[in-house]
Amino acid sequence: MEPSLNIQEMADITGLSAHTLRYYERIGLLRHVARNAQGYRIYSTQDVAWVEFLLRLRDTGMNIAGMQRFAELRSQGDVTASERRQMLEQHETQLQQQLASLQDHLHNIGDKIQYYRQLEQQTTRQS
Repeated sequence: MEPSLNIQEMADITGLSAHTLRYYERIGLLRHVARNAQGYRIYSTQDVAWVEFLLRLRDTGMNIAGMQRFAELRSQGDVTASERRQMLEQHETQLQQQLASLQDHLHNIGDKIQYYRQLEQQTTRQS
């Protein structure tokens, strides 16, 4: 018999809160969670593996909608490998663009900091 976990045990193992696990279930990221006779969720080792997959997606910075689409494709099997790769390539491109934008912001902040340092020095000399 496969071990079963209650929601708190699942939360402890995955690092997700019980609230997040219920949310993932509600939005379809976590499907077919079994229930015991009292109606409480019981999680299997397969559920743990699926959540670990979701966490790897989340760790890429993928948004919930992307995670939902990717998870749907994965659940369809290897026939969707090409589409999943393309999704990851698009996500990578978006992240590279965001990174470039953040680097521009950092450069602009550096310029402003330098401006204010010079202004402070001028103000100090005039005092």
